[in-house]
Amino acid sequence: MRRGGMWRRPGTTLGTLAVAAAVLVTACSGAGSGGGAPGGSAGGGLVVGATSDPDTLFPWKATQFQAVNVVEQLYSTLTELDPALEVVPGLAESWQVAPDGKAVTLTLRKGVTFADGSAFDSADVKSSLERIKAEATGAVARASLASVTGVDAPDASTVVLRLSGPDAGILAALASVNLAMLSSDDAEQALTAKPNGTGAFTFVERRPNESIKLAANPTFWGGAPKLPTLEFRVIPDETSIVSALQAGSVQFAAFDDPLVAQSAEGSGITVAKTPQLSYHALQLNARKAPLDNLDVRLAIQCAIDRQQVLDTAALGEGEVTGPITSPAYRSDPAARPCPQRDVAAARRHLEAAGHGGGLTISTIVSQGEYATSVNEATNIQAQLAEAGITLNLEVLESGAFVDRWVAADFQSAVALNGGRPDPDGMYGRYFTSTGNLNKVAGYSSPELDQLFAEGKALADPAARKAVYARLSQELERNAAWVWLFTSFTYTATTSGVTGFTPMPNASLKFLRTTAVGGS
Repeated sequence: MRRGGMWRRPGTTLGTLAVAAAVLVTACSGAGSGGGAPGGSAGGGLVVGATSDPDTLFPWKATQFQAVNVVEQLYSTLTELDPALEVVPGLAESWQVAPDGKAVTLTLRKGVTFADGSAFDSADVKSSLERIKAEATGAVARASLASVTGVDAPDASTVVLRLSGPDAGILAALASVNLAMLSSDDAEQALTAKPNGTGAFTFVERRPNESIKLAANPTFWGGAPKLPTLEFRVIPDETSIVSALQAGSVQFAAFDDPLVAQSAEGSGITVAKTPQLSYHALQLNARKAPLDNLDVRLAIQCAIDRQQVLDTAALGEGEVTGPITSPAYRSDPAARPCPQRDVAAARRHLEAAGHGGGLTISTIVSQGEYATSVNEATNIQAQLAEAGITLNLEVLESGAFVDRWVAADFQSAVALNGGRPDPDGMYGRYFTSTGNLNKVAGYSSPELDQLFAEGKALADPAARKAVYARLSQELERNAAWVWLFTSFTYTATTSGVTGFTPMPNASLKFLRTTAVGGS
């Protein structure tokens, strides 16, 4: 079987491909070799291979992909996204937007409990949203609630969000696990040691740098999971995970490296291929010299052949991208200065910046969070050298990279960032002057602030698309970052694993519907 049997056709949407991948995983799961449940028992638990230990189990601060994969099993959100990236009910079973767009009334599910047995109600929602909005909390999605001026809880099952104005992206934003609902009685320190959520699984045990074990939540509001247990096992590289799949000690993995996916499929493992909203980029911190000079940033942008980075690091498995990967608002990757590599233009920009003799910058690179990072960095390094730009690489373990990234302690960073179905949720936290990750983005402008405000306030998709096209152009012509490409996730499963639905946002939330053997 071809890798996932899925090849993009003109007009095929990300949501369609995700659903196709889900069908493929279910239909083909018996074709692979290797064990299902450990020991081959029917109805067994599932072991997921992960290349890094999560750097946190606190959902409001989870940015590392491995951390997000774990916390989304433990916690629930007010809304969710379906495989086509449409907003569907979560802890809120329904909602109503006021005619003027300045209030959203959420009706909560009744009978939901946290893992510790305590009841979930509107007081927990009010507490969670207010704490996320508080700057002192340090929540990574705080900017997603920028329009929320107040939260009312008139009764136990009703919450009213008071908004400063219409916010077209608020319901999609609430689906992020970074806005998960926590008990009003729980503090961050306690949850870091023992998570307490309303998710499909409950926390059992953590062995640092070895594994995290979860158990099914039989009272989960979405229906009890089919898996009795779920374990995330830390295995340092994807090639070793393939060996574990072959041996049957691991039954599930999500790969970034297409070469690894090929080797897994060649050994009889079933592999499904799903296009992703996440994007690979060279982040430029425009608040650190010499990157505070626009001509320097444009020189870097013009010196990079994005297709070559994609071909070298990911075997061409993906597409060159502009800033916005959200399907309804996708940027034109050619609408930028130097849509093709132009070394002569890069040198002219360096001359204009006063660096005709060349310059040196540094970049941080994660080793372990995703597989193609170092190959991307070394290819970019070689390309920049031809334009007179020396790029020094600082390769860091995943947790150390995240610490430096969150602190904006870098000149540039080779990064893979998660995409979202709505551009405001995707970039409002980065590129608005009040965004809580604007320090990390390293760039903002009054023009961007105005465009984000316009896009959020509009309900008509066509009008919003026009605004976000201008926003994308503003990012590109100022070379805020260098956007490279989008790629694929390769979901690998052994024999007997059924029911998993891959998602274009890389979510593993449908482990809640996965089964092994007769489970």
